[in-house]
Amino acid sequence: MTYLLDANVFIQAKNLHYGLDFCPAFWEWLIESNATGKVFSIDKVADEIAAGADELTNWMNNHAWNLFLGTDSRTIEKFGQVSSWATSQEYEPAAINTFLQVADFYLVAHALSGGHVVVTHEVPANSLRRIKIPNACIGLHLRFMTPYEMLRVERARFILGGER
Repeated sequence: MTYLLDANVFIQAKNLHYGLDFCPAFWEWLIESNATGKVFSIDKVADEIAAGADELTNWMNNHAWNLFLGTDSRTIEKFGQVSSWATSQEYEPAAINTFLQVADFYLVAHALSGGHVVVTHEVPANSLRRIKIPNACIGLHLRFMTPYEMLRVERARFILGGER
């Protein structure tokens, strides 16, 4: 099983539970899991992280260059399937237009092309004003989970030790 991480996984980890300054094990786990071919994200998510111009951007630039997949021809082939799904739903036109222009669209297309499990903090919603990643995953028969579910499935362990 391979995972494809949404931007909110990185951003919320940095801001909340796995700060770069006090939980380096989480970030090391991401790099190690990427090296074994289990954890990835995409170039459009990297663009969102880079826009923050903060310590997360520095971490990405200094340690995670292999984590972010580029948009290849297999992914481009899935754009039509994702956009057809979005436009066939009852979402407001603005919601569809926004979805088709943001990283979420690319993330779902990448997941379709590579058979990845999408990892996000988003939850399904009944709103017609915004297309949520889990709704797109459900509609396109993709598996999705929270970062905590991924960490449990993969039996990640962050053990205290070393310098304090």
